[in-house]
Amino acid sequence: MMKSSVIVFPGSNCDRDIAVALKKLQFKNSMIWHKETELPKSDLIVVPGGFSYGDYLRSGAIAAKSNILSEVVSAGKKGSLILGICNGFQILIECGLLKGALLRNSGLKFISKDIQVKILSNKSKFFNKYELGEVLKLNIAHNEGNYFTSKDHLNELEDNELIPIKYCDENGKINLKSNPNGSMNNIAGIFNNTKNILGMMPHPERMSDKILSNENGLGLFLSIMN
Repeated sequence: MMKSSVIVFPGSNCDRDIAVALKKLQFKNSMIWHKETELPKSDLIVVPGGFSYGDYLRSGAIAAKSNILSEVVSAGKKGSLILGICNGFQILIECGLLKGALLRNSGLKFISKDIQVKILSNKSKFFNKYELGEVLKLNIAHNEGNYFTSKDHLNELEDNELIPIKYCDENGKINLKSNPNGSMNNIAGIFNNTKNILGMMPHPERMSDKILSNENGLGLFLSIMN
């Protein structure tokens, strides 16, 4: 049985959603309060979505200073699998595990809707159950999802297959029209150089049950189990 840990901050509101998805796939999951100083042995660490500390100062900035984050950073550097979703992506950037920045959405409005993303790389522990070029319908809900980075880093991401998913339309076309938040090159998620840390704005846990939506997000968790 695989073990997972979900980090919980004041203001997290997708922590239970991810816990339900993990439980469905029979992960042995622990909910870890941000003030803890020790992480249990985990096959997967999840930094969930929500509005940690009410997004005061800057999304994810205060959460990145929490006690448990030094353990998460240490685990990430040792090769543990870490998944940051939405606010979790913002936190992973703020604590330096991923490079770049997540700026205000280009329309300066909070966006909550279903979008499509295209699988651009399936050679990783997170996406191996998906077909290359597959289009997934997932959900986004964010105010700061507009990914930005330096030109050099963007080239590094593109050249080394470190962008596994990009926003696209229903037919898989990646263009400005299918970009919901202004994100550079339609980026919806990125890896670190060793592909053990994934940050993504769309919510796979919201698409893990046909009764609620669809099961397009399940492949991510099945890939990790694989």
